[in-house]
Amino acid sequence: MQTFTVHKGLVAPMDRENVDTDAIIPKQFLKSIRKTGFGPNLFDEWRYLDAGFPGQDPTSRKPNPDFVLNQPRYKGASVLLARKNFGCGSSREHAPWAIDQYGFRAILAPSFADIFFNNCFKNGLLPIVLPERTISQLFDEAAAFPGFELTIDLPRQVIVKPQGEEIAFDVQAFRKHCLINGLDDIGLTLLHTDKIKAFEAQRLMEKPWLAHSLPAASN
Repeated sequence: MQTFTVHKGLVAPMDRENVDTDAIIPKQFLKSIRKTGFGPNLFDEWRYLDAGFPGQDPTSRKPNPDFVLNQPRYKGASVLLARKNFGCGSSREHAPWAIDQYGFRAILAPSFADIFFNNCFKNGLLPIVLPERTISQLFDEAAAFPGFELTIDLPRQVIVKPQGEEIAFDVQAFRKHCLINGLDDIGLTLLHTDKIKAFEAQRLMEKPWLAHSLPAASN
């Protein structure tokens, strides 16, 4: 999993409440058995004027010029500004996959759906909860200033505005540790490789019928 320490990026404002996971990545794109390739279909039904299908070349599509991510001023945005209850709906993990693979590293909103919120941390995305008044002010500033960027400093738990003003945010200590060190569930498990190998060896010694042979001794 990609690490997250300090990130500076262009802000894209998604000015909609209750954005659900089917809007983030529509159901027809969930057929893939891979974990990659979802970025081109992020917000597909809002982003394009034609109906898309898995594996379609994005350059053959008809983009919706009114959708925020298709506007030139937000090209390359990596910080998503959202309204309350972002990520509601089904529990599909494809939603944070699509957001991450599009290029976003952080999402700022007044509230998130619980499962989506948890899935973000497991996939290297940083969801930040801020007061609704603060979010509204950021929306105003993103609209007023083309090229509006924010710096997100996870170790210090602050968001830094272009003028230097800082906004503090909360994040659970264990989740912060995992993001800074790039540890997903598999990475956390692999930290205990030696203990796992020792357990397996001991188990085979005590119950040899569970395997045809014992693992070879390491030098």
